[in-house]
Amino acid sequence: MTEPAPEQPQPPPPIDSTAQLLTRITDRLGAQLSLVSRNGTRRPMHRTRQPDHPLPSLVAVAHGSRDPEALRTVLALLDRVRELRPGLDVRLGHIELNRPLLPDTLDGLRGADAVLVPLLLGRGHHVKRDLPARAAAAPAVRTRIAAPLGPHPLLVEALYGRLVEAGWDGADRGGRAAAVVLAAAGSRDPDSARDTRRTARLLAERLGVPVVPAYASATTPTVPAALRALAARGRHRAFVASYFTAPGRFASACAEAAPHRAAAPLGAHPAMARLLLHRYDQAVRTPGDVRADAVSLLASA
Repeated sequence: MTEPAPEQPQPPPPIDSTAQLLTRITDRLGAQLSLVSRNGTRRPMHRTRQPDHPLPSLVAVAHGSRDPEALRTVLALLDRVRELRPGLDVRLGHIELNRPLLPDTLDGLRGADAVLVPLLLGRGHHVKRDLPARAAAAPAVRTRIAAPLGPHPLLVEALYGRLVEAGWDGADRGGRAAAVVLAAAGSRDPDSARDTRRTARLLAERLGVPVVPAYASATTPTVPAALRALAARGRHRAFVASYFTAPGRFASACAEAAPHRAAAPLGAHPAMARLLLHRYDQAVRTPGDVRADAVSLLASA
């Protein structure tokens, strides 16, 4: 009877080469490293908890206009906002003239949080009175009111872009013949006038020429009067910067004063979309209670 052959000793497991070890370490780290999201921010290396509550909805509050181009412009602007912040609930509400009206938009947010971002350029009656009143009339929505869009450097960026589209030349900087009229809607509220003047100063610093505020209603000077005053000072190459978020009766009337040198309204300029999100983020970060009966009106900054 043949005896079984003695068991051969098993060779030791192969030792990983340096390249294999590095590959294994890299793979393990790769599973932990953050991914770059679509908007360029990084997720943390560790797994993060999902927030217990969704982010507040962004409700853009437009004034409203009988000009059909106004609504199309605002909708295009909000599309840009959604592109910049995928997943954020972005809605529209109007103070008057267009649907959806703000009370209807808030009615669709019962039980939710919302930040009202006024598509308005200063601290006038609508921001100080109308928006808080509309928010208070919707107690089923926990609401904050963001600051108006202006004044802010991003507005100056948008104004500058629209002026360039209208023919403004960088060679005009510092020129003795060039100037700009900042055409705004106008308001009897002194804070609104101060905000417009501050934007004019910021734009003047950007352009290197005088920028004169003028108004379509409520106060003076009018745009034609401002253009005449600049011409009397030798400023014959004067442009009109449209300080309006969308087309409308006032914007058209101001543009008619200088038809060949009038910029388009701010509209869906990329800087406007960034500014809307900036105001929204300011409101979300502001500490304090956000109860339905405690609306927080943020100061313009």
